[in-house]
Amino acid sequence: MTDSQLSLQLLLAGAFFIAAIVMDLYKEKIPNKLCLLAIFCGFAINAYYAQLQGALMALFGFALAFIILFPTFILRILGAGDIKLMMGIGALMGPQLLVWSLAYGIVAGAGTSLLLIIWKTGFTGMAMTLKRYWDCFYLRCYFKPEAGEAAGLRVPYAPALALGWLWACSLDSEISQLYFNWHLYLGLGTS
Repeated sequence: MTDSQLSLQLLLAGAFFIAAIVMDLYKEKIPNKLCLLAIFCGFAINAYYAQLQGALMALFGFALAFIILFPTFILRILGAGDIKLMMGIGALMGPQLLVWSLAYGIVAGAGTSLLLIIWKTGFTGMAMTLKRYWDCFYLRCYFKPEAGEAAGLRVPYAPALALGWLWACSLDSEISQLYFNWHLYLGLGTS
């Protein structure tokens, strides 16, 4: 993979994540147009730089994201926008970086979800949820979440997916080499 291809892929993936985070945080929805643009760019860039092999890599990343994440949609863990966004990232960045991004995104999701829940409901909402869980356990009966309670919230997952992608990028040797090359090119190398 050339430095120009990888630079373009990273720039676009970063832009798609930024747009998705903004939309997910403020509208609780990742637009289909953004996801379709990510998918199209993934196929176009990979096919342009690596012809058939690039198109197949994009297809594999796209399909793998769907295969891994579709069950999370069925179980109502992730929304359709999150899945379509990651299908675009899979088409753009390939299957290997996709898998690591998802793995690290799960870890990052624990922290971002907790922060977003506290941001939206405060510690009062967390306390209400813990009390309800205790009541459910103690009385062996399910009680639906009340208004203002943390358990009743939908938490945007685009921030966690973006952090997982950044984490995966930071550990990728090819991306680290590109970063080093850019530092040398810009004269920011070590003295």
